[in-house]
Amino acid sequence: MQNVLVVGGGKGGLAILKLLRESTAMKVTAVIDPNQSAPGIAFAIEEGIPVDEDWKNHLDESVDIIIEVTGSDEVFRQLREARHPEAVLIPGSVAFLMSTLLDEKEELISKLTNQSYFHNLIFDSADDGMVVIDPSGKVILFNRSAERMVGASRNFALGKNIHDVIPGSKLPRVIETRRIETNQELVLHNGMKIITTRIPLIGENQQLFGAISVFKDISEVVNLAEEITNLKEIQTMLEAIIQSSDDAISVVDEDGRGILINPAYTRITGLTQERVIGQPATADISEGESMHLKVLQTRRAVRGVKMRVGPMKKEVIVNVAPIIVNGKLKGSVGVIHDVSEIQSLTNELDRARQIIRTLEAKYTFEDIIGSSEEMMLAIEQAKLGAKTPATILLRGESGTGKELFAHAIHNASDRKYNKFIRVNCAAISESLLESELFGYEEGAFSGAKRGGKRGLFEEANNGSIFLDEIGELSVNTQAKLLRVLQEHEIVRVGGTKSIPINVRIIAATNVNLEKAIADGTFREDLYYRLNRMPIQIPPLRTRKEDIQSLSERLIYKINQDYGRNVEGMTSGALNKLMAYEWPGNVRELENILGRAIIFMNYTDKIISSEHLEILDQGTDAQEKKSTGIMVAPEGISLAELVERFEKEHIENILRQNNGNKTAAAKQLDVSIRNLYYKLDKYKIATDDMQ
Repeated sequence: MQNVLVVGGGKGGLAILKLLRESTAMKVTAVIDPNQSAPGIAFAIEEGIPVDEDWKNHLDESVDIIIEVTGSDEVFRQLREARHPEAVLIPGSVAFLMSTLLDEKEELISKLTNQSYFHNLIFDSADDGMVVIDPSGKVILFNRSAERMVGASRNFALGKNIHDVIPGSKLPRVIETRRIETNQELVLHNGMKIITTRIPLIGENQQLFGAISVFKDISEVVNLAEEITNLKEIQTMLEAIIQSSDDAISVVDEDGRGILINPAYTRITGLTQERVIGQPATADISEGESMHLKVLQTRRAVRGVKMRVGPMKKEVIVNVAPIIVNGKLKGSVGVIHDVSEIQSLTNELDRARQIIRTLEAKYTFEDIIGSSEEMMLAIEQAKLGAKTPATILLRGESGTGKELFAHAIHNASDRKYNKFIRVNCAAISESLLESELFGYEEGAFSGAKRGGKRGLFEEANNGSIFLDEIGELSVNTQAKLLRVLQEHEIVRVGGTKSIPINVRIIAATNVNLEKAIADGTFREDLYYRLNRMPIQIPPLRTRKEDIQSLSERLIYKINQDYGRNVEGMTSGALNKLMAYEWPGNVRELENILGRAIIFMNYTDKIISSEHLEILDQGTDAQEKKSTGIMVAPEGISLAELVERFEKEHIENILRQNNGNKTAAAKQLDVSIRNLYYKLDKYKIATDDMQ
């Protein structure tokens, strides 16, 4: 290490001291200046360097270099003469030059630092990722956006090979080819999709310095493009739906001007797009106010408004609703229904109902199963009645097959090629039954069809009409039915003109009509007209010998209905059926067999007694009922005994159903109207049963 003596503590001396302080090969032994307040002297004291006013005290053989920065020629001459021959004397002019160069150096360093900071700030502020590699493939520049996209820090990336930072990078290829690659797609290892441009860094002399990659995250762009594609698909689908709809659709903007109509709109109203699009919403109105404008004013939908639209004044029904997006009214959309089409559909529905009602009778006498004496008698009477035009009254308990007999009588008569209409008098409300049976004239009541309507008797003209539950008719309807039987003509509701008809009436009831006559609920004269040829259909309990053949036919029918293959029943099962009293008759037998088949395994082919356990409960209940009425008190007539049993039975059924009259009527197999009649008759209160 060389010892340096600095003579002069002014500005030049201070610059020299700062320069020497950074050197490890030189050591300042002292700083000399007569002015002890000079800046160089103060700096030397801070650095622990000896200071003095006279350089002679320090000029010995240990000094290797003397730097004179006083600017005095006299001092320079004295130092030159006094130094030992090995010491190097540097004049003040050289020291000044060195000082100037040092200042310029610091200034340049400061400018370079500021410029580098500015460049780095721009580099890191860019939203695009930027990566620069040298010719060997090492990363020498890595900005913040690159950190974010790649998922690697700058400290990790700098100095690493590009493939260690971005696996699969094609940037080294650019160094080899020296060609620019623009807008290249790449999927990073973290799944991010980017688009990159790679540029080789080539100097003026074709010297290769490396390559730079500028890339952008396009994941959001891809997602946005997919969303736009989906929106376009949805828009296309909506347009296709609107254009293919049979309902007329019109849309107006918030100012009430048309912006969209579909082909059905033009077909119904007769207005083309040129006359609607861009025109006020009133352009299609013939009669009435615009519902579009009303909805735009009130911001509320309107439904079922009758209007007339287009040059042909087509009668339509309009539904209009506001279009509100993010709480802002954007317009309204209207759907127009052509009333004429609705009327046509209504007429088609009526015709379909008529066809259903006028289906030919399905059953013949061959479908009636029975070999007992009572059943054979009923069949013979029915066959005899089929050959005459007489009114037939079928009597029997519920489920004995009265409708089956009605079908067979019609098919065995000379009317079999004409209509057979079935009417359940208990299933139609009293207010509708009269108009259904006899028809009505136009304007007969509110809601009556234009031109009136034919009744079921007119529909059945030259054919047969089956009036089931005839005992449920009101007294007023009974009077009109009596006129049909006596005069063979009907008068529509609201009309005055008599219409002649030729209809055979087949009536059926499970009600004791004689008792109803005594109670005043059934007309005696109508009874005699209906009872001209009564046929009593026996209950199943009086013809148990028919149970086996009935069961075989019912099993065959149930197999077809349920897709099963049951072949028959065991003797034990048949004995259990024979032991039961069958209060529900053939209908209950079909129910029991159907339930047994439903709960049988698909591998079972034969119904056994175990499958009929439900009958055990019914038998017990019947025995209890039987025990209660087997011994009647003396002096009580049969009619009084029947009424007492009927009242007790109704009360028991109501208690089982917690006072629910609808459920009780269903279980009793009577109409709800008939049940109310009996409740009033027997003074049965249901409040305490709920």
